[in-house]
Amino acid sequence: MMRHKIQFPATDVAELAQDEVYFYLLNGRGQRTKFRLHEYERIYQIPGLYEQVVYDRLKCQSPSTVTDVLQYALSQSDQRLNELRVLDLGAGNGMVGEELKKHGVSRLIGVDIIPEARAATERDRPGVYDAYYVMDFCSLTGDEREELTTWSPECLVSVAALGFGDIPAQAFLEAFNLISKHGWVAFNIKETFLDRSDESGFSTLVRELIFSEYLDLYHLQRYRHRFSLEGEPLYYFALGGKKNADVPRSFIETLQLPD
Repeated sequence: MMRHKIQFPATDVAELAQDEVYFYLLNGRGQRTKFRLHEYERIYQIPGLYEQVVYDRLKCQSPSTVTDVLQYALSQSDQRLNELRVLDLGAGNGMVGEELKKHGVSRLIGVDIIPEARAATERDRPGVYDAYYVMDFCSLTGDEREELTTWSPECLVSVAALGFGDIPAQAFLEAFNLISKHGWVAFNIKETFLDRSDESGFSTLVRELIFSEYLDLYHLQRYRHRFSLEGEPLYYFALGGKKNADVPRSFIETLQLPD
């Protein structure tokens, strides 16, 4: 895969929110094009750009860490990762799918809301997923829900797509309810989610879900998600657990989650 010339901002960007961070892509004439780190629609169209910035330069290790956490959770049961039918929510350009595929999962279904993600996966990682859907989990149609159900997913994985508005809490709950009863769940979230001053929808949901009857937490691990542009470590939590039951609408309504 081709290498790109990347330039990070010269000025301090520490005051920017994590989803406002940006970088420049330089062409052969030295002209700069600005990209926000979360502008997936644009970044995915350029082969290798996302990997070079996020994984090579910023040393993101979330796909492998969340997969390891899932593996550890499963080790406390009589199930194995290679037996599972996995739904990868917010699959992006397939980095997580690639990690899961190393473990030989039984079925792997990717879902993302933007077509550029599926196109990038088909271009760069063909064959990783058994199926890859472009769907909005906040407004699934009956046909879409039925299509996903035919795969009988029994594990939900979501990596680095939660907590910054990429995937709303409502979308996560829709996916959670799609997997089978006593299915497995693994995802990551920014480290502030345990702080009750973090009132974002997903942080609120995860805090309540951990102490609810709907999810048994098997493993919680704090780790370095990646480095910031200034070289400071950004810490996340990775969670692995087992679903006990679907989350009812009454539970969701009591949380008063933002849209």
